Amino acid sequence: MHINLSEFVHAIGYIGIFFIIFAECGLFFGFLFPGDSLLFTAGFLASQKFLDINILITLVIIATIAGNSVGFWMGKEFTEWLMNKKESKFFKKKHIKRANKFYNKYGGSALIFARFVPIIRTFVPIVAGMAEMKFKKFMTYNVVGGFLWGAGITLLGYYLGKIIPQADKFLLPIILIIIFLSILPGMIHLKEKRIQQKK
Repeated sequence: MHINLSEFVHAIGYIGIFFIIFAECGLFFGFLFPGDSLLFTAGFLASQKFLDINILITLVIIATIAGNSVGFWMGKEFTEWLMNKKESKFFKKKHIKRANKFYNKYGGSALIFARFVPIIRTFVPIVAGMAEMKFKKFMTYNVVGGFLWGAGITLLGYYLGKIIPQADKFLLPIILIIIFLSILPGMIHLKEKRIQQKK
């Protein structure tokens, strides 16, 4: 089923954007949501005066930081429950394992890098909690990552909407490019993994 993101953002408004970004940044079912394209589209609509960019950016940053914080808390408090939880459409242990490898590879910086990788960004804060990362250190990376990803992708949509004449005609291809770029790191990671397995 085709979803028109512009119409979707219009329908859900600020509160809907907040809760979707919040969920994607830390609730184990949040990987189902299209965070990158949603933020870009919301930023674009703000450039067209459909949303207030200041309100939007504020809510997005709060949602990204709060979502990651809840994910961290879940990982810290419910490690055994998560690992014993029966797999379903909304929860797969392979996502935890992938996020764990990502975390082990990049350390605390994974909390920043993961923001730009779909699925991984949902589970890395959970893994950080499981690994008993110190909360102060976690929050430092959490805030930096929240600003870079949440504000960055939203402002990208906002400023492109400002500088490109009749940008609404190019919204779909631009969103497709954003989606492609967001999954590119994951594709590269899988390719590297396959090369290592062949060695």
